[in-house]
Amino acid sequence: MSRSTLPNRLLSKLLAALFVIAECQTQLGIVSAQKPNVLVILTDDQGWGDLSLNGNTNLSTPNIDQLAAAGASFGRFYVCPVCSPTRAEFLTGRYHPRSGVYSTSAGGERLDLDEKTIGDTFKSGGYRTAAFGKWHNGMQYPYHPNGRGFDEYYGFCSGHWGHYWSPMLEHNGEIVQGKGFIIDDLTDHAIDFMKKDSEGPFFVYLPYNTPHSPMQVPDRWWDKFKDAELKLHNRDPKKENQQHLRAALAMCENIDWNVGRLLKTLEETGKQDNTIVVYFSDNGPNGTRWNGGMKGRKGSTDEGGVRSPCLIRWPKKVPAGQKVTANGAAIDLHPTLASMAGIKTVNTKPLDGIDLTEQIKGTSQSTEDRVIVSHWRGKVSAKTGSYRMDTAGKLFDLNKDPGQYHNIAASHSKVAAQLKSAIDKYKAEVTPGYDDDQRPFVIAHPDYPLTQIPARDGKEHGGIKRSNRFRNSSFFMNWTKPEDSITWDAEVLSTGRYEVEIYYSCPEGDVGSEIELSFNDSTLSGAVTKAQASDLVGAAEDHFERAESYEQNWTSMKLGEISLKAGKGTLRLRATRIPGSKVMDFRLMMLRRK
Repeated sequence: MSRSTLPNRLLSKLLAALFVIAECQTQLGIVSAQKPNVLVILTDDQGWGDLSLNGNTNLSTPNIDQLAAAGASFGRFYVCPVCSPTRAEFLTGRYHPRSGVYSTSAGGERLDLDEKTIGDTFKSGGYRTAAFGKWHNGMQYPYHPNGRGFDEYYGFCSGHWGHYWSPMLEHNGEIVQGKGFIIDDLTDHAIDFMKKDSEGPFFVYLPYNTPHSPMQVPDRWWDKFKDAELKLHNRDPKKENQQHLRAALAMCENIDWNVGRLLKTLEETGKQDNTIVVYFSDNGPNGTRWNGGMKGRKGSTDEGGVRSPCLIRWPKKVPAGQKVTANGAAIDLHPTLASMAGIKTVNTKPLDGIDLTEQIKGTSQSTEDRVIVSHWRGKVSAKTGSYRMDTAGKLFDLNKDPGQYHNIAASHSKVAAQLKSAIDKYKAEVTPGYDDDQRPFVIAHPDYPLTQIPARDGKEHGGIKRSNRFRNSSFFMNWTKPEDSITWDAEVLSTGRYEVEIYYSCPEGDVGSEIELSFNDSTLSGAVTKAQASDLVGAAEDHFERAESYEQNWTSMKLGEISLKAGKGTLRLRATRIPGSKVMDFRLMMLRRK
């Protein structure tokens, strides 16, 4: 053996050993330079007061409480009065009217296509990205989550869903059937995604859809509350509905159980120390219940309608029990999480949110005289420090007057002028024309093979009726005459042939209707050959009578293939022959590019 080969062999063995050590460290999640994983949990219609950590003794949320104990919690954190605007502000870091969101249904929930989301930012930063749950910011691609930076999506894109037990959902555009109670199912998918071996970190967005109605929850949680004596009550207890209240609390405890499952997964996989976990809600409570004596609930721009819990845990980076005294908001999470992960936001538009990393870590609490604006349907309020000016121009010091009983605008004229100026500026710069929506429903995108076209987005003509005035999870019924039709104002983005599949119900005696789908010069005809009788679904599982539509057990049929040319037009579905009493009850149509 020569003197020169021995060191080379030793060097090779040493390098191999170092590689093995590095590989083991990576698998154990202890490489200090590795970017942090991120898990964002967003609940639906859960108020600030719906957690035991905020003093509510009517329920127990130990897993969520532990997030606060092991990390940072905001004393004052603000979201929008309703669902889709909050989601838009979290995704973009911008006030929701800037991004085209002005409604919670019928297309008004869509983010403008020139907006970049937090999913885009983390995907660009080398992250595996996924969203599981209620999207509520656009359904047809590229408004779809898969077009907004999320590689993996499982859930539903509408504003609410009609049934929580093994419902019809979608997985990356494909219609699938859920498994069991929806929150448990969404959590299962998030856990599976977080467990996957990968060289890159993950960004998981988990927007739950409870305690939003329908008020359905597994018996394990309902049984605890159905006869429970509740000691804490709303500031106006006569408005409480005990059945609705108990169901909401049970749903919140089910959420807490699932949060515990997520945290256990991070611990068991060795990812706990290098995972940022964020927990917040999208608006105030969806019912009259205890909420710390604050004025307002869901839909209101008062404190109780827009104050949300916000908890951020990142072991070894964020001090345990850290109390963030600076005002924060959903618009801050995009820039803040990007900063904490050491990546740059890809949203090139001016952000309304700010980076609160130093406040979360406890190295700074000052945000100077920052103003946070809350807005919904012409009502605008604003917050700075401990003060809020309501939509009527009244000023309140929330530290001394959390219920907003005493107007102090006259004695605090400087603060009142500051907030009035901010509100006037917001109205002048942000709101004009924001709800003038000229966007058609885009279908047949060249980069995505599937387009979901639901009853929610259609218009009924003739005698056809919508199953409920709340459109999100509705269907069309009373389709009985040839002059009846369903239309969608649409824009085909890619010329080609598309297979058409329809989801519907139809009793045995009404099978045989011939239907026609048309778009400009293209037509497709077919017949209903398969029966699917269905009663309304959901009432048996409701613990409080819902205001929204019930569901049905839908089936599907292939209508055939249609050639579509790129361009704008009216997509129309009608019947040319009706041998029975009706054509069908219609839920949705799918286009698949051939």
